[in-house]
Amino acid sequence: MNLGNKLKERRKLLMLTQQELANRCELTKGYISQLESNSVSPSLETLELILEVLGTNLSDFFKDDNNNKKIIFTKDEQYEKLFDGYNQTWLVPTAQEHVMEPIYVELHKNGETFHDYPHTGEEFGYVIEGEIKVIYGDEVQICKEGESFYFIANKDHYIMNNSDRKAKVIWVSCPPNF
Repeated sequence: MNLGNKLKERRKLLMLTQQELANRCELTKGYISQLESNSVSPSLETLELILEVLGTNLSDFFKDDNNNKKIIFTKDEQYEKLFDGYNQTWLVPTAQEHVMEPIYVELHKNGETFHDYPHTGEEFGYVIEGEIKVIYGDEVQICKEGESFYFIANKDHYIMNNSDRKAKVIWVSCPPNF
Protein backbone atom coordinates (compact mmCIF):
# COMPACT_ATOMS: atom_id res chain seq x y z
CA MET A 1 0.00 0.00 0.00
CA ASN A 2 1.23 3.48 -0.84
CA LEU A 3 0.23 5.47 2.26
CA GLY A 4 1.40 8.78 0.83
CA ASN A 5 -0.64 8.49 -2.36
CA LYS A 6 -3.69 7.37 -0.42
CA LEU A 7 -3.43 10.38 1.93
CA LYS A 8 -2.93 12.70 -1.03
CA GLU A 9 -5.98 11.27 -2.86
CA ARG A 10 -8.12 11.74 0.25
CA ARG A 11 -6.86 15.31 0.73
CA LYS A 12 -7.57 16.21 -2.89
CA LEU A 13 -11.02 14.58 -2.69
CA LEU A 14 -11.81 17.08 0.08
CA MET A 15 -10.25 19.87 -2.02
CA LEU A 16 -7.69 20.78 0.63
CA THR A 17 -4.24 22.12 -0.13
CA GLN A 18 -1.24 20.72 1.71
CA GLN A 19 -1.06 24.00 3.64
CA GLU A 20 -4.74 23.78 4.70
CA LEU A 21 -4.31 20.20 5.89
CA ALA A 22 -1.11 21.12 7.73
CA ASN A 23 -2.81 24.07 9.46
CA ARG A 24 -5.77 21.94 10.59
CA CYS A 25 -3.42 19.27 11.97
CA GLU A 26 -0.96 21.79 13.47
CA LEU A 27 1.81 20.33 11.30
CA THR A 28 4.01 21.92 8.66
CA LYS A 29 3.31 21.93 4.95
CA GLY A 30 6.75 20.37 4.46
CA TYR A 31 5.83 17.43 6.70
CA ILE A 32 2.58 16.83 4.75
CA SER A 33 4.58 16.95 1.51
CA GLN A 34 7.09 14.43 2.88
CA LEU A 35 4.22 12.14 4.00
CA GLU A 36 2.61 12.25 0.58
CA SER A 37 5.91 11.43 -1.12
CA ASN A 38 6.54 8.61 1.37
CA SER A 39 9.76 10.28 2.58
CA VAL A 40 8.64 9.98 6.22
CA SER A 41 6.30 7.69 8.11
CA PRO A 42 3.87 9.20 10.60
CA SER A 43 3.44 7.99 14.15
CA LEU A 44 0.14 6.26 14.82
CA GLU A 45 -1.04 9.29 16.80
CA THR A 46 -0.19 11.68 13.93
CA LEU A 47 -1.84 9.42 11.35
CA GLU A 48 -5.02 9.23 13.45
CA LEU A 49 -5.06 13.05 13.72
CA ILE A 50 -4.60 13.49 9.94
CA LEU A 51 -7.32 10.93 9.19
CA GLU A 52 -9.71 12.64 11.60
CA VAL A 53 -9.16 15.94 9.77
CA LEU A 54 -9.70 14.07 6.48
CA GLY A 55 -13.05 12.80 7.78
CA THR A 56 -12.17 9.15 8.27
CA ASN A 57 -10.49 6.79 10.74
CA LEU A 58 -7.87 4.04 10.61
CA SER A 59 -10.36 1.23 10.09
CA ASP A 60 -12.28 2.85 7.24
CA PHE A 61 -9.16 4.31 5.63
CA PHE A 62 -7.49 0.93 5.29
CA LYS A 63 -10.69 -1.04 4.65
CA ASP A 64 -11.46 1.03 1.57
CA ASP A 65 -8.09 0.10 0.14
CA ASN A 66 -8.92 -3.60 0.34
CA ASN A 67 -12.41 -3.25 -1.14
CA ASN A 68 -11.29 -1.17 -4.10
CA LYS A 69 -8.37 -3.34 -5.20
CA LYS A 70 -10.35 -5.72 -7.37
CA ILE A 71 -12.50 -4.21 -10.10
CA ILE A 72 -12.53 -6.96 -12.75
CA PHE A 73 -13.96 -10.42 -12.09
CA THR A 74 -13.28 -13.23 -14.52
CA LYS A 75 -15.71 -15.96 -15.50
CA ASP A 76 -13.70 -18.37 -13.32
CA GLU A 77 -14.43 -16.21 -10.25
CA GLN A 78 -18.16 -16.10 -10.86
CA TYR A 79 -20.36 -18.61 -9.09
CA GLU A 80 -23.14 -20.41 -10.95
CA LYS A 81 -25.91 -22.41 -9.32
CA LEU A 82 -28.53 -24.49 -11.12
CA PHE A 83 -32.10 -24.35 -9.85
CA ASP A 84 -35.24 -26.03 -11.09
CA GLY A 85 -36.24 -23.87 -14.05
CA TYR A 86 -33.33 -21.45 -14.07
CA ASN A 87 -29.59 -20.93 -13.66
CA GLN A 88 -28.22 -18.09 -11.58
CA THR A 89 -24.67 -16.70 -11.73
CA TRP A 90 -23.30 -14.34 -9.10
CA LEU A 91 -21.17 -11.96 -11.17
CA VAL A 92 -19.22 -10.40 -8.29
CA PRO A 93 -18.05 -13.00 -5.76
CA THR A 94 -17.59 -10.37 -3.04
CA ALA A 95 -21.01 -8.74 -3.52
CA GLN A 96 -21.94 -9.23 0.14
CA GLU A 97 -19.20 -6.71 1.00
CA HIS A 98 -20.67 -4.07 -1.31
CA VAL A 99 -23.88 -2.13 -1.83
CA MET A 100 -25.13 -4.05 -4.90
CA GLU A 101 -25.48 -7.71 -5.81
CA PRO A 102 -25.48 -8.20 -9.60
CA ILE A 103 -26.56 -11.60 -10.90
CA TYR A 104 -27.14 -13.14 -14.31
CA VAL A 105 -30.27 -15.28 -14.63
CA GLU A 106 -31.13 -17.70 -17.43
CA LEU A 107 -34.77 -18.71 -17.21
CA HIS A 108 -35.62 -21.95 -19.01
CA LYS A 109 -38.91 -22.44 -20.85
CA ASN A 110 -41.67 -22.05 -18.21
CA GLY A 111 -39.04 -21.40 -15.53
CA GLU A 112 -39.38 -19.00 -12.64
CA THR A 113 -37.05 -17.73 -9.93
CA PHE A 114 -37.64 -18.34 -6.25
CA HIS A 115 -40.38 -16.22 -4.69
CA ASP A 116 -38.57 -13.54 -2.73
CA TYR A 117 -40.25 -12.04 0.31
CA PRO A 118 -40.41 -8.31 1.06
CA HIS A 119 -37.10 -6.94 2.31
CA THR A 120 -35.26 -3.67 2.65
CA GLY A 121 -33.82 -2.46 -0.61
CA GLU A 122 -34.41 -2.09 -4.31
CA GLU A 123 -34.32 -4.39 -7.33
CA PHE A 124 -33.34 -3.65 -10.92
CA GLY A 125 -33.30 -5.94 -13.94
CA TYR A 126 -32.53 -5.76 -17.63
CA VAL A 127 -33.78 -8.35 -20.12
CA ILE A 128 -30.92 -9.29 -22.46
CA GLU A 129 -32.86 -11.90 -24.39
CA GLY A 130 -36.44 -13.16 -24.47
CA GLU A 131 -39.48 -11.97 -22.56
CA ILE A 132 -40.33 -12.36 -18.87
CA LYS A 133 -43.16 -11.68 -16.49
CA VAL A 134 -42.27 -9.59 -13.45
CA ILE A 135 -44.46 -10.50 -10.49
CA TYR A 136 -44.48 -7.77 -7.85
CA GLY A 137 -47.08 -8.34 -5.17
CA ASP A 138 -50.40 -8.74 -7.02
CA GLU A 139 -49.07 -7.05 -10.17
CA VAL A 140 -47.91 -9.02 -13.21
CA GLN A 141 -46.15 -7.11 -15.99
CA ILE A 142 -44.40 -8.17 -19.18
CA CYS A 143 -40.77 -7.09 -19.65
CA LYS A 144 -39.32 -7.68 -23.12
CA GLU A 145 -35.83 -7.88 -24.56
CA GLY A 146 -34.10 -4.51 -24.21
CA GLU A 147 -36.46 -3.38 -21.44
CA SER A 148 -35.77 -3.06 -17.73
CA PHE A 149 -37.66 -3.25 -14.45
CA TYR A 150 -37.14 -1.46 -11.16
CA PHE A 151 -39.00 -1.61 -7.86
CA ILE A 152 -38.71 -1.17 -4.10
CA ALA A 153 -38.50 -4.70 -2.66
CA ASN A 154 -41.34 -4.19 -0.19
CA LYS A 155 -43.63 -6.84 -1.73
CA ASP A 156 -43.25 -10.51 -2.69
CA HIS A 157 -41.49 -10.64 -6.06
CA TYR A 158 -40.04 -12.96 -8.68
CA ILE A 159 -39.70 -13.33 -12.43
CA MET A 160 -40.92 -16.04 -14.78
CA ASN A 161 -40.58 -17.11 -18.40
CA ASN A 162 -43.72 -18.36 -20.15
CA SER A 163 -42.19 -18.45 -23.63
CA ASP A 164 -40.78 -21.34 -25.69
CA ARG A 165 -37.24 -20.04 -25.52
CA LYS A 166 -34.70 -19.16 -22.87
CA ALA A 167 -34.79 -15.68 -21.27
CA LYS A 168 -31.62 -13.96 -20.06
CA VAL A 169 -31.68 -11.23 -17.42
CA ILE A 170 -29.16 -9.15 -15.48
CA TRP A 171 -30.65 -8.58 -12.02
CA VAL A 172 -29.22 -6.25 -9.38
CA SER A 173 -30.30 -6.23 -5.74
CA CYS A 174 -29.37 -3.34 -3.52
CA PRO A 175 -28.34 -4.14 -0.83
CA PRO A 176 -27.31 -7.75 -1.46
CA ASN A 177 -30.09 -10.18 -0.68
CA PHE A 178 -28.80 -13.65 0.15
